[in-house]
Amino acid sequence: MNVRPTRPVRSRRRITGAAVAFATTLGLVSLSACSAMSSDGRTADGKLQVIASFYPLEFLAEEIGGDHVKVTGLTKPGVEPHDLELTPKQTGSLADAGAIVYLKGLQPAVDEAIKQSGNKHIADAASLTSLEKHGNEVDGHHHATGDNHSDSGSDDHEGHAHEDGGTDPHIWLDPVKYAEVAKGVAATLGKADPDHRADYEKNAAALGTKLDALNKKFAEGLKNRASDTFITTHAAFGYLAERYGLTEEAISGVDPESEPSAARMKDLHKLAEDHHVSTVFFETLANPATAKTLAKDLKLKTDVLDPLEGITDESRGHDYFEVMESNLAALRKALGTK
Repeated sequence: MNVRPTRPVRSRRRITGAAVAFATTLGLVSLSACSAMSSDGRTADGKLQVIASFYPLEFLAEEIGGDHVKVTGLTKPGVEPHDLELTPKQTGSLADAGAIVYLKGLQPAVDEAIKQSGNKHIADAASLTSLEKHGNEVDGHHHATGDNHSDSGSDDHEGHAHEDGGTDPHIWLDPVKYAEVAKGVAATLGKADPDHRADYEKNAAALGTKLDALNKKFAEGLKNRASDTFITTHAAFGYLAERYGLTEEAISGVDPESEPSAARMKDLHKLAEDHHVSTVFFETLANPATAKTLAKDLKLKTDVLDPLEGITDESRGHDYFEVMESNLAALRKALGTK
């Protein structure tokens, strides 16, 4: 039988040789990259590589870390952080980071990835201040009130309720709680980078001073108001409401994607009338359709109250403080302050 000669062996040898050469080249490139990047979570220029889960914690890390850190945010501007899904590259970066700053319970994908990362330097904002339950996820109802305790320098930290999945994660909207988180973030960065611990503590203290001034500005600015009640898209402002003695009525619950029931919408009609509500607030990242429909039905004004989960071109400010100042102005107008 005639068999046509082939060259399978030589072909395989050529492929194998090429693969070896390619692998060798990749190895040299990898070694070169490793030589430019130290193995202790630092960038090529020696800065501590910090990964933050979303904007409020990214802002803290940058303010506290200063020139000593390179901060990378997992949530891109314009993305609703509750729904974030991580890329394989983002997941892999968590293990190599010098430090991680996140808020357990806000972003399930981030929680799981951090748990698997094995990173030793992690600041969980939920463990750095006290969390509470706000909202009712059964029917989307939220009713948060509180006495004005803005002169208090700290909160009772007995028992962190964040271990119960129903707690409200929006602690950054209370300047006092945000300052408490800042201290904890500074401590984590100091453990990851002991040479600059004093700088991190100093920066956190400076930030705390600015947040204290913001707290006093809110407390003073919201005095002598015609109404205590405001309506928002979702229950993001419970801590702020408690801090300054206000009542937040949210169309949906803590989750901005949840849909309000017909009963809840009926309740809001009555609440708006009974409490002389003038404005229905919507957000920059969440769909404003329901809020605008409610306002139209009730012949009320609309305005933006930003939960500060991200900064975009639509934001009324370039950073945390500017947007919070805009929120204060919006609340003063809606509540009829003098």
